[in-house]
Amino acid sequence: MKQIIPAIKGTRDFYPENMAVRSWLYEKIKQISQRYGYQEYDGPFLEPIDLYAAKSGEELVKEQSFVFPDRGGELITLRPELTPSLARMVAQKQKQLVFPLRWWSFGPFWRYEKPQKGRSREFFQWNIDLIGLNTPEADAELLSVIVSFFKAVGLSSAQVKVFVNDRKLMEDHLNLLEIPPERRSNVFRLIDRKEKMEFREWENYAKDEGLNSSQISGIVNLLQNTELWKSSPNLLRIFDALDTAAASDYIEFDPNIIRGLDYYTSTVFEAKDIGGTVRRSILGGGRYDDLLAAVGGDPLPAVGFAMGDVVISLILQEYDCIPSDIFSHPAQVLITTFSAETFTHSLRLASQLREKGVNVVTYPDSVHLNKQLKYADRMQIPYAIILGPDEISADMLALKSLRTGEQSSIRLSEIDEKLIPLLAHKERLW
Repeated sequence: MKQIIPAIKGTRDFYPENMAVRSWLYEKIKQISQRYGYQEYDGPFLEPIDLYAAKSGEELVKEQSFVFPDRGGELITLRPELTPSLARMVAQKQKQLVFPLRWWSFGPFWRYEKPQKGRSREFFQWNIDLIGLNTPEADAELLSVIVSFFKAVGLSSAQVKVFVNDRKLMEDHLNLLEIPPERRSNVFRLIDRKEKMEFREWENYAKDEGLNSSQISGIVNLLQNTELWKSSPNLLRIFDALDTAAASDYIEFDPNIIRGLDYYTSTVFEAKDIGGTVRRSILGGGRYDDLLAAVGGDPLPAVGFAMGDVVISLILQEYDCIPSDIFSHPAQVLITTFSAETFTHSLRLASQLREKGVNVVTYPDSVHLNKQLKYADRMQIPYAIILGPDEISADMLALKSLRTGEQSSIRLSEIDEKLIPLLAHKERLW
């Protein structure tokens, strides 16, 4: 047998049923984003690696990015994330834009990671950001967006949670442990990896970073203090705003949330599956007040988050949150063909119905009628129009419901009055 060339490792084929889930997810994301007044945008799929080198962290640039030279020798990358692109886009037109800025996007991204359940090398991602406001209430708005999305797709607070922390709060306590500012980035990365490693391995990693036993035990105690948020005016205001917005059921403080990217400056958060078997991070984000200045713009406060489509799709499937009707065929009716001569009439009727907004499939082959009807049934097309010689000579058509088997005759002159209203209310075959 001829060998089929496989897809590139870590990528996905989107068959119609997979595409239906992706499209449904996009529509939910669009609905919630617009409900909060966010505008859709996008950036290039290719970017110079320099855009990420000083902003996103060494691991993302050196280990996770698809980097290659263009013909001019410049190192470029398939975008691994969107926030640096967003910062550059805002910086380029900073004097022309109206702030605060509310933007969202949903598009493809690439990271060179080990493919596994919940993680691929090519993925789609929701990015949403609020730029120009430096208040805890702005952070609370983004958290409220997350909660609204979870509610919209049918996920409860017993199934998913958003865990929140504040880097500035953690910095204050790292100061008490006499950890100097120039080592904060490495210590934050250490904290970010704690739950992903065995404790002994993590402890050795901490020692390799130059921390002494007292500092290590101090960090461990810090990460176990679930009441720490009460000493943060920033978090107190965020949680108060979330209470007012009826979103607090989904929110919880967790000092272990630190986020690995270097550009986060204060509030950070991650949403996770807590009730199922996926047990993975669904999304993550936070405040990044220095990034605009880092790409050449004037300083501007900003907060945002990103959610990939892979983990959330697994979770939605596990909790049976994806509606069955999204998999239905787009056509409302199949018009049958009896012969090459009658196909002209079928094609003319199909064109007439399409002009009136009806989705139509024709069968441009005069195979047996039962085969055509079986095809329509298997494709879950709810109706079939039988247009044979008898119907054509009588200026009629026969409309058959493939769900009930009922059949009725309609004059071609009565299409607007009798046929269109029936097809407008699409039947389901299940």
